[in-house]
Amino acid sequence: MNFLEIKEITEKLIETVQLAGQESMRLYNEGVKVTIKDDNSPVTNGDIKVNDLITKKIKKLTPNIPIISEETVDLKKENTERIFWLIDPIDGTKEYIAGKDEYTINAALVINKKPVAGLVGVPKKKRLFYSFGKNESYLLENDIKKKNNCSKKTPKNEIIALSSSNNPSSEIQTRLKDYNVSSTVKMASSYKFCVIASGEYDIYAAKERAMEWDYAAGHAVAEQAGAIITTLEGKPFLYGKSDYKNPSLLIMRAKNLNG
Repeated sequence: MNFLEIKEITEKLIETVQLAGQESMRLYNEGVKVTIKDDNSPVTNGDIKVNDLITKKIKKLTPNIPIISEETVDLKKENTERIFWLIDPIDGTKEYIAGKDEYTINAALVINKKPVAGLVGVPKKKRLFYSFGKNESYLLENDIKKKNNCSKKTPKNEIIALSSSNNPSSEIQTRLKDYNVSSTVKMASSYKFCVIASGEYDIYAAKERAMEWDYAAGHAVAEQAGAIITTLEGKPFLYGKSDYKNPSLLIMRAKNLNG
């Protein structure tokens, strides 16, 4: 699959991700229906509707590429594919249920263990991030298209980190000190990747957590904007693992976080 094909597929998915976002908000306003999955995590009618919309569109665009979605994956079946889609219909389902605005809608195309395209919708913030190649990462906001390039928007001499928790582990706090982090902001979902891509925040570090579909779309958006993404040990962050589990993660807006 070449660059132009990936670009065309990504751009044809934008409208579907926007529609899925609108549907997620409509269903929330009508009253979210929540059930508990076998792993004790919640799933809503919003997750199912978004998954249905995105899956149907992807099947039309790329009928021969397998789709791995959080809501339909068989965790007992090992992923041996070289090219596949990763979908997380709603990342931050608890945020969605609570009526908060940081939940995201995610789809990523993975080729040879790397996410080559990603779309992340943030419906309540009226933002949609997408990418389809190196230096081809964009934000659609209020019908205005902006290029993401990780350029610093935080104050000079301030390095602002993101965290999934109000109380990051001592290991993570120590790592952030290595980068002279001046403050930490809690943020949910794959939105963290996107606001590093846009330069609104500087760094995110996490121990092993979540699954591949939680990260892949945001990974594409951030890395293709110029962010540096590795494990905490400095190894490449790859996809297509048999158990879908993520290793540790380090996202840096740039090597020089003050630059």
